[in-house]
Order: sequence, then C-alpha cells, then structure tokens
Amino acid sequence: MWRVVEAQNKVSTLKLVDNLDEQYLLEDLIEATKPKLPKQCSGLNFLLSSPFRYDAEYPNGSRFRRAGKTLGVFYASEDVKTAVAELCFYRLLFFSESPQTQMPANPGEYTAFSVEYKTDIGLDLMDAPLSDQSSLWLHPTIYGPCQDLADAARQVGVQAIRYESIRDPERGANLALLDCAVFCKPEPTSLQSWQLFLRRDSVQALREFPRLTLNFEKSGFNDPRL
Repeated sequence: MWRVVEAQNKVSTLKLVDNLDEQYLLEDLIEATKPKLPKQCSGLNFLLSSPFRYDAEYPNGSRFRRAGKTLGVFYASEDVKTAVAELCFYRLLFFSESPQTQMPANPGEYTAFSVEYKTDIGLDLMDAPLSDQSSLWLHPTIYGPCQDLADAARQVGVQAIRYESIRDPERGANLALLDCAVFCKPEPTSLQSWQLFLRRDSVQALREFPRLTLNFEKSGFNDPRL
C-alpha cells in the first residue's frame, strides 16, 4: 500500500544550524518533544510509526479516528494514484477553507512510499455484507459511523479496515491500519517523488520517475466543503 507525505529528500533543520553536529543535536531535541511511541512500534522507520504517537491531542477527527487523545490510525491506499488523489483533495480543501491564503507559486514536493502489511484479522467494507451499508462508510463529511465501527473493531482485535476512496475518481481502495504490528518490514519498500501544482479549481500531480501526470478538478471531488 501507498502513503504520501511531505518530501523526505530535504532536511529542513539543516538550514537552521552551522554544521552537521548541530543538526543532529537539534533533531534529537525535536524528537524529545514528540509524543512517545507505543512499545510495539519501536524499531519502525518514522514514516511507519508517526501516525501511532498517542500522547498528543488529535485536533480533528478523521474517518476512523476520533478527536482527542485517541489511538492512532495509519491511512494509506492500495494504489499510489489513489493516495495522490486523497492528498490533492485535502490540499484543495485547505485553501477552500482559507480563501484569503495565497496559493503557492511553486509546486509542493512530496514523497510517496510503499509498505508491506499482513493481517488475518481485518474488515473489508467493499465486500458484502458490510458493503450493503456503504452510505454509512462513504459520507464525505460525517465520520461518526466509521469511528463507531473502528472502536468496535479494536475491541475484537481487528487490525486493518479496507474501504472505498470517495476522493479517487477511479474509486480505488484505501486502508486504515489500527495496529503497527501489521507491518511486514520496518522500512518502506519503495519511494517516489511527486510535485503538486495547485490552482484554485484544480491540481496537477507530476511524478518524476517513472513519468506520470494526474489532473484533478475541484468539481470532480463532489464535496460540499469545496
């Protein structure tokens, strides 16, 4: 599965210091301020473990995670194009909800990374009988039923939830991992570099290698907040 984050090819703290020793020290200080990881996530690359830092308040609820001090969820997609579609939607949503914020003149740089996972205890909301209640799982803004489902799933040991992406025009599959024990390897298995060109009504996403360009129109997301 694939997840997209801000570009990992640059170390932003390096421009704040005079040499590498100071940069390592600064990174250690920053790490010490972050919420602690649960023990089962120790040894994982930070790209895999970061969503499972529990001690801080989760400011806003997401589809399978409530706001507040709640357990972490690792969101990803089965196809990189689905993951990019999700990212493009949320970038457009940010500027739609902050109309006075100036759009960036330069493209945003992002890293897509893939990870391997395996579980014998999962829920597939794209398969019957759960797919019969798709209106509950696919609402663009109301996440209560999904959060209730995730709470109940955790109680019986479910580790992963597979569900349809309502942001992807091709309706690809997303995944919500509830437990960091499902990762097969502690590191990402591959990396890709992407650039996002933001406009008020659309986003163009460009992958450098292998070359691929995707275009997403704001109107195509069918979300009332846009």
